[in-house]
Amino acid sequence: MTMVSPFSLSKENLAITIEKLKKSKGNGKWGERIVSNEHYSVTVIHQPPGTPNDHHYHLTDECWIIYEGELTWQYEHHSEPVRVTKGDVVFAPRNLWHHIEPVGDKPTIRIAVTPAGEFHRYDREGCKKLPSA
Repeated sequence: MTMVSPFSLSKENLAITIEKLKKSKGNGKWGERIVSNEHYSVTVIHQPPGTPNDHHYHLTDECWIIYEGELTWQYEHHSEPVRVTKGDVVFAPRNLWHHIEPVGDKPTIRIAVTPAGEFHRYDREGCKKLPSA
């Protein structure tokens, strides 16, 4: 039997608030997939200060909506980091690595929209996984 998160949206569960999700998940680094189907997934990602992600790429385009906080996106093809904040929408082109990092002293929340089946890839120059904890 597959366990379904109480935050997964479906025909029976049509809405969730980010605030309810934050209260349930806490202040650490976490991600919660709230929609997953054969076409795309939507994931809410919480990152406290000092918790960057890895350098990776995807075979398909990816985008995020910034719900809270401030982050930088470093891109393989762009010399300066792109700084974003609440209300911004960010795009990562396919086949180019990107790296995401919270800025400042407050947690961040972003909502990722990713094609189904896509994952972090590291088999190119410039890509690097985070060290294991």
